[in-house]
Amino acid sequence: MMNGGGSHSLRSAFSYCVQQVRNYDYHHYLCLLELPPEMRKAAFALRAFNVETARAMDVASDPKIGLMRLLWWQEAIEKLYTKKPINHPAAQALSWTISEHNISKPWLKRSVEARIRDAQREVEDMPESIEELEKYAEDTVSTLLYNTLQAGGISSTTADHAASHIGKASGLVLLLKSLPYHCTRNRHQSYIPSNLAEKHGLLVKQGGRSEILLDENSREGLCNVVFEIASVANVHLLKARELAGKVPPEAKPVLLHSVPVQVLLDSLRKAHFDVFDPKIQRGVLGVPPLWFQLKLKWYSWRSIF
Repeated sequence: MMNGGGSHSLRSAFSYCVQQVRNYDYHHYLCLLELPPEMRKAAFALRAFNVETARAMDVASDPKIGLMRLLWWQEAIEKLYTKKPINHPAAQALSWTISEHNISKPWLKRSVEARIRDAQREVEDMPESIEELEKYAEDTVSTLLYNTLQAGGISSTTADHAASHIGKASGLVLLLKSLPYHCTRNRHQSYIPSNLAEKHGLLVKQGGRSEILLDENSREGLCNVVFEIASVANVHLLKARELAGKVPPEAKPVLLHSVPVQVLLDSLRKAHFDVFDPKIQRGVLGVPPLWFQLKLKWYSWRSIF
């Protein structure tokens, strides 16, 4: 996979990227293995960049440190486009990818800027609607798919359109999966829209500010909220698949990111949309790893997404 990568340091940088994706984004790691060999290096560099920015707030002991890390990446993107060297393996791999594949800067910028805005929000600042979550998913996940298509030399409006829908669906379901984790870090309110929380009896007003109540008594309301968000993700997945006949064959391996979305939606359905059901966190998105890999291979072999 890493042939033609140039120097030893560049090979090390790509090895780091592969390892990061494997460790922290395993289902997408498996998806990237289905790409043609000539696309994999760029795809792993882009996905590792996403891992670094997505985890910035989670690995920091202090939110300010996490935000500084994101601002560092924002500055790093500017430097990479002016050919300034950066001593970070993911940045080195990204630098090679940008120059080798003429990667668009705006999409990379949009991704990190969306994460910075998210990091700067106060805990009580909730999105008002699912549309805000969709925008966040588009900015962080769809942009990554656009860049991956670009790295493969694939220029297709239809493929971009399908990638937009798959990115939105992926972003929404992964926010749902991470809700239990964010609850422990007191960031759960960031990802439950206030209009849905109010509709399903989760919103309480205390001391002039709104809070979301998550306890045993509110479990049913939360399941209803999760069902509504999952339903929107499912619509995006269906819209992407409606475009399948017009998507060029070379773009379809990039769009295999639909498989984790489908698997997670199925796992949520089986758990009656209870994100706290421990089964959802088992294996790969709630299914045995081998089963996930077989489903992925089946989609890849049939050239569908």
